[in-house]
Amino acid sequence: MIKKVLVVAAAVMSMSSMVQADGKGAYAAGGCGGCHGATGKSVVPIYPNLAGQHAAYIVKQLKDFQSGARKDPTMSAMAPLAKGKEQEIADWLAKQ
Repeated sequence: MIKKVLVVAAAVMSMSSMVQADGKGAYAAGGCGGCHGATGKSVVPIYPNLAGQHAAYIVKQLKDFQSGARKDPTMSAMAPLAKGKEQEIADWLAKQ
């Protein structure tokens, strides 16, 4: 399972330079929409909705997954894709 997530993460990362440089683009480039929905509104009950969350909360959670302070096999692999773009992703999601 982890290997599959890492392969997907690597593929998404390689495409990230082709995506527009804004919160929506960074969200898409990070592969977030695959689980959390294209606009942060998940259609799968096990994945939380991110749309409308406070930006500071989203930033903290992403950084906690990146540092290992918060652990989840999928998010620990995916959160590094948002490195340096946490605030712009969070600001975009907060407006959804």
